[in-house]
Amino acid sequence: MVDETAVAKARHHEVMAVLPGLMLAMTLAMLDNMIIATAMPRIVGELGGLAHLSWVVTAYVLGTTVSTPLWGKLGDLYGRKKIFIASILIFLAGSTLCGMAGSALLGGAGNGMIQLIVFRALQGLGAGGLMVNAFATIGDLMPPRERGRYQGIMSAVMGLTMVAGPLVGGFITDYLSWRWAFFINLPLGAVALALLVANLHLPVRRTEHRIDWAGAGTLTVGISALVLITTWGGNQYPWASMPIWSLAGIAAASLVAFLRIERTAAEPILPLHLFRDNNFTLSAVVSFLLGFAMFGSMNFIPLFQQMVQGDSAARSGVSMLPMMVATMVVSIVVGQAITRTGRYRHFPIIGGVVITLAMWLLSLQHSDATRLQTGIAIALLGGGMGFLMQITTLISQNSVPQKDMGVGSSAATFFRSIGGSFGVSMFGAVFSHRLVAELSVSIGPEAANRMVSTGGSINPAVFHTMPAQLRTQLVDALATSIGAVFAWAVLCAALLPVVAWFLKHVPLRGAEPSRKEDAQDTTPAFD
Repeated sequence: MVDETAVAKARHHEVMAVLPGLMLAMTLAMLDNMIIATAMPRIVGELGGLAHLSWVVTAYVLGTTVSTPLWGKLGDLYGRKKIFIASILIFLAGSTLCGMAGSALLGGAGNGMIQLIVFRALQGLGAGGLMVNAFATIGDLMPPRERGRYQGIMSAVMGLTMVAGPLVGGFITDYLSWRWAFFINLPLGAVALALLVANLHLPVRRTEHRIDWAGAGTLTVGISALVLITTWGGNQYPWASMPIWSLAGIAAASLVAFLRIERTAAEPILPLHLFRDNNFTLSAVVSFLLGFAMFGSMNFIPLFQQMVQGDSAARSGVSMLPMMVATMVVSIVVGQAITRTGRYRHFPIIGGVVITLAMWLLSLQHSDATRLQTGIAIALLGGGMGFLMQITTLISQNSVPQKDMGVGSSAATFFRSIGGSFGVSMFGAVFSHRLVAELSVSIGPEAANRMVSTGGSINPAVFHTMPAQLRTQLVDALATSIGAVFAWAVLCAALLPVVAWFLKHVPLRGAEPSRKEDAQDTTPAFD
């Protein structure tokens, strides 16, 4: 007779041994994006191209989005450990190149912004594997009922890095160089690799492997075309122009082809049968909306703090502490509550309401907004994220058989990332369009377009040398433009509690296999 207590203890010790490596890998993926948010004014000031500001984030999120389902499937087929290591190596290679963008070795600052965007896409490809494999590893080691406490800790770490990123990025930008925002990943990545190589030992199934490259390719083309539409439409090109219509045709054809391929693929990258489960589908929609509202708007908070409220990069990072504390506390409490009670349905509803309130408060900020007002709003935003971040992954994992754990884990990350891709690109377009419109009233259309396209005025060092009147006009224009971004985010966030309301409580699976296929087709092996 199996001693269930001894088995549970053994699983706990196994998870705790590998948890530091998993958390460090997640930290790499999350920390870098948050560091860049704080450093962006300085990067744009040095490399130019304010009109392309959103693409530095969009390229990273898009790379993460298109690679996430592929990494999850590769982990299911070839073993989590080796795929995890490969994703870290790709991420570190991209980090190194990003830190060199615009340097003399790569031709100088003339094309530095384009280089940075390309290298950020490569970095994002690796980051997709870091996030999905970290959560999938917990899914491989623990049954759903017992995952809450560990995923709560991991979600708290995500919240910590979301705020530690701007804090670290601020100090790096002020006292070193924005390039170290990327180079700092190298020692952290080396430690993560060492921990995972030493401690990660997962059982794997021996199966014949067929990678759905056609599905991955058509999905990448379709999503990329959609992101370009949301970025360029109504901003760089009229909505009714030929480039936008052409991209719409490419997107439609690619996504239709993707659906046809997934129906017949031997090993589909995103099995369509999973969407027959209503909770899986609803959790995907919640993840999409969360990514759209959260990632699409959060990158503008440091810009508001530095350019409107006059904070240094380091101080703007410190000002994000309320979000960090709220996310950490709520994530841990929610994770423990789920493990203790097995109930989870009401958490995403509460989280959606809190995030909507936070976005509304942020949209009301103006050039005279106090730091207390901003602090309250971002604390609410952090609390809302604490309610939602881990729940979507948990519901997705609980809706799939064990053999599809990588796909189930990647689904939540994938839809959150694709929402972030659309949010970043669309909100970036809203910001640029509104900023040009606001500045055109005070300094004229030609000067406004020149100021936005070069981005030099967003460099804090240049900003403080401007004539007082021009500086005031720019501050007012930035405040109004950033407020418009959060106003659009309110509309998206308001859908979160509505969709979450339709989730049904499905009991979390326990330690024993709940599906016959979970106990079949396995050969004891370890990677």
